[in-house]
Amino acid sequence: MRIQPRQTLLDIWRAVAEASYQEGKWLWGGRDETNSISDAEQLLCIMTPAAEVPSFRLDRPNQMDPDVRRALKVLGDEATIAPLLVRILTDYHERYTNAEGTPVFPGGAFFTSAVPGVEATARQCEEEVVESYAASVALDLATIGFTRTLRGEITRADLTAEVDRLEQLASTRLTAAMVGLLRSFTVFAFSTDSRDGEILLETLKPAGLDRAKCIAQLREDLRPIRAGLLDLSIGSGRSRELGNTNYLFQCGWSWGIVKGAPAVDFINEPGGQSDGIAYDAPYLYFTVVALDAIADLFNRRTRLLNLLNEEQQRLARALEIRWDLTQAYWSTLAGFGGRRWPLEDIPWRTLDGAESDYLSLLVTSISVRDLVARRASDADLGRLGRILTELANRGRVTRRPTQEDPATFMHHPGVALALEGPEDLGGPALQWVAADFSALLLKRTVRIAELLNDIDLRSEIVDLADLIWLHIDDRRLRGGPGRDLWDEPFGAYGEGSGFGPASWHHTVRVVESLVIASTLVSSHPLRSERLVDQAHDLLGEADHLFDQEQFAGATSGGPALQRKLEILRSTLDRGRSILLDRPGTAVVLASEVLRELDRLAVARLAASES
Repeated sequence: MRIQPRQTLLDIWRAVAEASYQEGKWLWGGRDETNSISDAEQLLCIMTPAAEVPSFRLDRPNQMDPDVRRALKVLGDEATIAPLLVRILTDYHERYTNAEGTPVFPGGAFFTSAVPGVEATARQCEEEVVESYAASVALDLATIGFTRTLRGEITRADLTAEVDRLEQLASTRLTAAMVGLLRSFTVFAFSTDSRDGEILLETLKPAGLDRAKCIAQLREDLRPIRAGLLDLSIGSGRSRELGNTNYLFQCGWSWGIVKGAPAVDFINEPGGQSDGIAYDAPYLYFTVVALDAIADLFNRRTRLLNLLNEEQQRLARALEIRWDLTQAYWSTLAGFGGRRWPLEDIPWRTLDGAESDYLSLLVTSISVRDLVARRASDADLGRLGRILTELANRGRVTRRPTQEDPATFMHHPGVALALEGPEDLGGPALQWVAADFSALLLKRTVRIAELLNDIDLRSEIVDLADLIWLHIDDRRLRGGPGRDLWDEPFGAYGEGSGFGPASWHHTVRVVESLVIASTLVSSHPLRSERLVDQAHDLLGEADHLFDQEQFAGATSGGPALQRKLEILRSTLDRGRSILLDRPGTAVVLASEVLRELDRLAVARLAASES
């Protein structure tokens, strides 16, 4: 891969440290003014690789990789980096805890006015949002894992007390974030004859299938999902209309706690329990954000380190049920009809009539996870890969844009998502601008490449990831306080507009992609059955010829010949041991042995003729 995830992550860590830590002080904020989301993303640029990539661990100072130490030298040495991170992480949690000790998750500057010349009010910007809950889930899981291991590596009583306090703050915030996500889940039911129903059916309707048959098939496909949603008993997501089988529905996450969401009664701490004002219907963007965060709650690392307490495990089970149902729902829509997926008919259209390639990318993101959960075939994963290829072309990521190309608007200023509900607080209608198309495209492409078992398909998708990476690499800031970080979108088109602070929102998306790429690079190469057969045959021939060489009296030769035979035997043993995992290497080793045995045979023949 051209990405070179290890070196690129080290470069990012160096740049993050230089931009964030100056004159002995951690500087919050970047391109966006300091807020609960951007500040968490700033920390996640360091904490995500530290949690997910073994060679980047920071919780065992005595075992810190020399390259890591050099990348973070601005923060100190191996003895001071971990304690400094403890203090910075503690500062973050204290900043976003109110005077009553309750964690808060305001959207801040991410809420922008949809009315020209009118700014969002301070009260509107204080409203809690799903993106903040999701960022906190990721950060707090990484933080708790960090403190658990670090505690066993330190002896100072004062530092142990700081670590204990940080873990408590992180656990409290994690619980509140999980409650917030649970109360932001929503089910929106609607009649087939409504405008929403007409739009959904038009988006999904397979060619040659009349409306009545389309409705009947969709109801049947969604029947198990509807049954699962009717059984929900905790938090939001219970719709009275859902029991009417004549209604269609959508499920997912709204932008914040939905209006009228019931409190979670078994949680004693108040975080995440504020009254909601968000529109009681799912938004694709926030659904994808929530699904990514919830997946971290039951991944292998979380389970092995036992990061969740009993209360959090109960919340995680409730969220996992919603995760499964939502994945299944959107994947069903994406592949409805079987022959030609609605997802392949780009762009995707939502119930409000909005159409965008970005929406197609969001649905693809959900479909990738569902296919993984169902252990889908390489053919289906390859199909998603082809959709991502087309999206990369249409989004001018892998194609040259025309002058004033409208496709570039997805990159800057981004796709504006209208938020319903904040206007009830007084102030203008608000919107949320999503401009992470390229980084999300890379993340999903690398993820598919990691999952593919077909060598040709993986090679094709890795080539696509490399092309996307060239585009993203061109968008690095080339100067200013955010040098080597992101994002300068028009830098990819030779129209850079200057330098400025880093956007942590964009930078952390790139970091997430690189972490997945590091897993791909670290995995065993795919096994070719053709190479396995070839290696098996070559090793068999080499074994036989080696035995012949010994039978011919080579064992009575001098010390030099004995050493050569020992090396050949060792090489054959190595080839057999890696035959299934690395058949190509086994072929090379067998070929080397055959070459040396042939040289011995030729030498013996020449000696007998002289």
